[in-house]
Amino acid sequence: MARAASTVEAGDSAERILQILSESARLFATNGYDGTSMRDIAEACGISKSLLYHHFTDKDEIFARIALGSTRELYQFVFDRLPESATPTERLRAFMVATGEYFQRYRWAWLASTSAFWSDPEQRRQKERMMWRDRYEGLVRTLIQQAIDAGEFRPLDVPLAGRLVLSALNWMHRWYKPDKGMPAPQIADAYFDMIFRGMRAE
Repeated sequence: MARAASTVEAGDSAERILQILSESARLFATNGYDGTSMRDIAEACGISKSLLYHHFTDKDEIFARIALGSTRELYQFVFDRLPESATPTERLRAFMVATGEYFQRYRWAWLASTSAFWSDPEQRRQKERMMWRDRYEGLVRTLIQQAIDAGEFRPLDVPLAGRLVLSALNWMHRWYKPDKGMPAPQIADAYFDMIFRGMRAE
């Protein structure tokens, strides 16, 4: 019985931490880091400040967890959704659609992480975020190069093409409205067609 109880407590704790991170990301994205207090986070989660401090030392720890975690988890989320047996072009489409899916699912974390990316004074965290960002950006360049090598794309400036893809995806947060228009994965899929199939009539 003790083991079963501890398992339930661990599950409750994990769910509580996820709730805290989710609500904190929304507040950071909406009000900024300086405009969000531990009291604000506790009230948004419907918990006491003492329980909040039980899980996190301070606001900076929550902020760092969101900013670093979002960058790392974006890479892993997208990488895990690349079909192994598909062509490079199909894998590139999957990369873009998966990025749109991640953005739609974790929009508040994306927004908070974007605003935090260059403003975090902690150099160690900055370096780790840069490492995961570079892996993510390197992945799209690898897929484009593989498509060129396979004869699926004409020879391109790979870094430039990669920046085009990432700029289209990364800019969505400035205008996307969850309750209007296409879902983010469909937007990413449409971007793929426009970028790699062109806009000219056949």
